[in-house]
Amino acid sequence: MYWQFSFQRAWSLASFELIRLFFTKRGALALAAFVTVWCLILYYPVSSAAAMVSSETFKDMAMQLFGTLGLSELLTWPAPELAIYWLVAAYSFPVFSLYAASDQTCADRTRGTLRFISLRASRTEILLGRFFGQVMILFLLMLFTLLAVVVMAVYRDSGVFVDTGIKGLGLLKELVIAVLPFIALMSFFNSFIRSSRLALIACLLFFGLAPVFIAVIESQLSIFSVLNYALPGIQLSDVINRQGSGVANYLIPLGQTCCYLLAGDLIMRRSSL
Repeated sequence: MYWQFSFQRAWSLASFELIRLFFTKRGALALAAFVTVWCLILYYPVSSAAAMVSSETFKDMAMQLFGTLGLSELLTWPAPELAIYWLVAAYSFPVFSLYAASDQTCADRTRGTLRFISLRASRTEILLGRFFGQVMILFLLMLFTLLAVVVMAVYRDSGVFVDTGIKGLGLLKELVIAVLPFIALMSFFNSFIRSSRLALIACLLFFGLAPVFIAVIESQLSIFSVLNYALPGIQLSDVINRQGSGVANYLIPLGQTCCYLLAGDLIMRRSSL
């Protein structure tokens, strides 16, 4: 079967993901749960910790703690709220993206509607359309939370609006790139798994067993250490510590994303729906 792709059909599939989130009862409940969790995060960890970090009483202690963790650069940011948000978001959004993207095609495959969709769109368009739909959803959710943090910072000190806004745009770019391979990994699992729960279990097994397997074969032949680059998030520690802005921190997740999508496309085009 020859390869075909239409951006219009892929965009239709991607935009439908937004409709499912914002205009259905199930999506509204999921969105309400997300908003509730992040309101608690912003009110307690972000607001309280930011007040402590900006306090002269705790500044020396915070400097020692952040310096030990390699995060001392975060203390120089214009708004401490943004620094605390970055620590929370950089770890939580990749994990959340696995859950949010766990049902890209599983439910449609089980109900049989995926076969109907494949009559009007190629399997590549379905895979990439659903993938970009999840990317847009995560982008909007990250944007909303980031705007809330900027508002908190500006409410405390209106003089940091410009610097915080510029820094926030940079963090949004970093977060989007960080979650791409996690969403793509779920696209890969959705290409042959019929249940979102099984996809989550497969993902859990992957992150639990793959590092052990790589460590075992790496102990025999060090050349296999390159397999670590197949694990999404391997560059997160460097990104979070803000240790420069090397191209590797962008090429690794983008390369992982392309590889997982390519593998998912190959499997999906050869599997039965």
